[in-house]
Amino acid sequence: MIKAGIITISDRGFRGERDDTSGEVVGQELAKFPAEICAYEIVPDDEDRIIEAICRLADKLHLDLIITTGGTGLSPRDVTPEATRKVLERDIPGLAEAMRYAGSLHTPFSYLSRALAGIRGQSLIINLPGSPRAVKENLATIFPLLPHALVKIKGDQADCAR
Repeated sequence: MIKAGIITISDRGFRGERDDTSGEVVGQELAKFPAEICAYEIVPDDEDRIIEAICRLADKLHLDLIITTGGTGLSPRDVTPEATRKVLERDIPGLAEAMRYAGSLHTPFSYLSRALAGIRGQSLIINLPGSPRAVKENLATIFPLLPHALVKIKGDQADCAR
């Protein structure tokens, strides 16, 4: 079973002024994967708080998969990619590119997402947009890739060729 964590990045969600619908959708989709949700939190759009949350889930809880939702857009408070970039040890740009492309089949605004994906330790970290619909679309796109990615991150040496 994959051990997963969800971090919702939202000022209003953190203050309790808005329901966390995107985080709920992440949880629902991960349950289908299947993954055990070992951590869930809401943090404000603050670079230091995002860094702290990601590092705690990766370095202390040693989760296999960490999904963030929110803060990937263009507004001045959208700092999730900047925070994520600071903690990643290795980028996986193809995951973010695949999510943007798949999203573009529904809306051209998908290309404005600045979401990242990468590795810290043995944790796969993926940024998702804050829209519940975009969360579903993005996860549907990358779910087929995650089992292989997760075993490789853990050190599997098997040949990748089919």
